[in-house]
Amino acid sequence: MTMETERKTKRCAIYTRKSLEDAVEKEFNSIDAQRDAGEAYVRSQKANGWTLLDKRYDDYGFSGGNVNRPALKELLADCEAGRVDVVVIYKLDRLSRSICDFAELSKSFDKWGVTFVSVTQEINTSTSSGRMMLNILMTFAQYEREVIAERIRDKKAATRRKGKWDGGVLPYGYALSDHKLVERPDESGTARRIFARYLEIQSPKTIARELNAEGTLRRSGKPWTPRQIGDMLRNVTYIGKVSYKGEVFEGEHDGLIDQETWDAVQKYMDGNIPVGSKGRTLDSEAPLKGILRCGRCGGAMTPAYTYRNGVRFRYYVCVKDSKRAEHECPIRRIAAGEIEGRVIECLENLMRSPEVVMAVSDLAGIPPKQVMDALGDAWAGEMTQTEKHRLLHLLVESVELNENEIVVELITEGMQRLAKEAYEI
Repeated sequence: MTMETERKTKRCAIYTRKSLEDAVEKEFNSIDAQRDAGEAYVRSQKANGWTLLDKRYDDYGFSGGNVNRPALKELLADCEAGRVDVVVIYKLDRLSRSICDFAELSKSFDKWGVTFVSVTQEINTSTSSGRMMLNILMTFAQYEREVIAERIRDKKAATRRKGKWDGGVLPYGYALSDHKLVERPDESGTARRIFARYLEIQSPKTIARELNAEGTLRRSGKPWTPRQIGDMLRNVTYIGKVSYKGEVFEGEHDGLIDQETWDAVQKYMDGNIPVGSKGRTLDSEAPLKGILRCGRCGGAMTPAYTYRNGVRFRYYVCVKDSKRAEHECPIRRIAAGEIEGRVIECLENLMRSPEVVMAVSDLAGIPPKQVMDALGDAWAGEMTQTEKHRLLHLLVESVELNENEIVVELITEGMQRLAKEAYEI
């Protein structure tokens, strides 16, 4: 083998990244500096067969905290396609600041036979010492990133504990003056009215409907929704306080409502949880959770319940319709027992149909007659709630509820498994 053969041409791509987009307008910015350094390094390796590709891979205004960058994606695609042999970077953090992301990138480079070089840190992954130095530097880069994040969180917590506003979406009814929340007269009256109206009717949906009907919209100009009304009624900002991770502190701003009104509203809110609220659904009693969908709105139907005269009634409600101030969905909600019974009946009929029996027979390698008997045995006798839950999730991919019909999509592999279980017992 000749030396010329050993010095096989290595196609080099230089990758650069700059976090601040405004730096792009400068005549000479760090992108240029990174590329100049990379070009000089590639020239220094000319004797080893290195040659620079004309194509540029420059990301302007993108953080190194993730790999969702257009130029980087294009570079990785070219590496995978075999058009790049060496990736040249100015410094390690230009490629990634995350150990997890960098580990994935390294795996991909190894798989594609691509090495990379950090010009200023003398890292070359084609050598064992270079790989060791890479791991050390990446550990420190991740440490630095986490320390910065901790400092930001500590500053945010300290700001909230002092009762100060630390940024974010301004609550309706407030404006910002000299970094402090102040009353906004054109909205504060409506905010007070929302609390007072809730004490009268205890219905965020009705309040949203009334505000929209009279033309009193949100600051963005969009209609109110019941959820936004509910969020307002739970926001401690309106009694002159601030919250942080479940803790409540005295704020430096003035509240828009008094403590007595707040306490009365919270009492009603705690005893009148909206249908479908988190924490109030019983998964063990909702075997169609994650399976049932509204055929009209195209969204999920989630389990919920209400109390009447001390008796609990279970339902599945259309999630999309429950978020609207005005109901539009003709399905809207259905009694849990009714839809679960219909699905069970539909399943039983489907599983005894010749088409399904033959399909399961072919997959499971069991004679059709024995498949029919095995599947039929699964429905024999009285099923417990747990058994229903197991069977529905084993056999049903999805259930679409329409006004006049339900459409059940089966999991063929689930039926195969059920048939084998029943047949082998």
